[in-house]
Amino acid sequence: MTSFLRCAAVLWSLAVYPLWGAEDYYAGGIAALATLSADGSSSVSSTESQVSQYKPENGPAVNVFVGRYLGNYVSVQGNYIWNSNDLTFVSTNVSPQGNNFYQEARNSSQTSLIADLLVFFRDRQSRVRPYLSAGGGVVHLRSSQTGLEATSGSPLLPPHDFSANTAGLRVAVGIDVKLRHGFSFRYSFSETISANPLSEQLSPTGQRLLKNFQNLWGFVKTF
Repeated sequence: MTSFLRCAAVLWSLAVYPLWGAEDYYAGGIAALATLSADGSSSVSSTESQVSQYKPENGPAVNVFVGRYLGNYVSVQGNYIWNSNDLTFVSTNVSPQGNNFYQEARNSSQTSLIADLLVFFRDRQSRVRPYLSAGGGVVHLRSSQTGLEATSGSPLLPPHDFSANTAGLRVAVGIDVKLRHGFSFRYSFSETISANPLSEQLSPTGQRLLKNFQNLWGFVKTF
C-alpha cells in the first residue's frame, strides 16, 4: 500500500507540474451573506379562505472555486457553494369546518455545484478586472423544523425534514483586484434561480421560483 501511495504521489506531481508553471489556473474562496426570496399564496372563495407564506432571514454563504483562464478575457470555473438561512412558515385556513393555523421556525441549507463561464472586461495584466459570469448546475436544498411556535386546530404541517435536488441557473457580476504574489481580492454579487421546494410545502402552495442572492468577497490565487 505504501509503494502504491508513493507511486500515485509521483504520478500526480508529474501530472500537475505543467499546470502550476502555466499560471493559467486559479483557486480561491469568497464568503459573506446569502438572501433567499420569499413566497406566499392565497385562495379565497365564498366559504373558505387560505393564506400561506414563508419569510427568510439573511444567512452565511461560502463559495469555494477552481478555474482556468482561456486567454486574456475568458475563464471557466467550477464552484462549490453552501449557504444557510432561517425561515418562518405561516399558514391560516378559515372554513365552515373550523379554523386552522400554524407558525413554525425552520432552517434551510443549500449546497450547489455550479460551472461558470466568466468574461472579463480588461486583460490579465490589468490591476482591476470587472467581470460577468453565467453558468448552471445542481442545487441540493434541505430544510428542517427548528420549532413550532404556534398552532390551532388541525393544520396541514410541512414534513419535519425534507430535501430536494433541482437544476440551478447562476449569474454574477464581480471584480478582481490584483495584489501581490499571485493573489487577487475578489468581490462577487450573484443570483441563483431554481425550482422552489420551500413553496411546494406551503398550503396552499406558492408559485414563485427560488432566488438565492449572494453578496461575497474573498481572495483568488493564480498558479
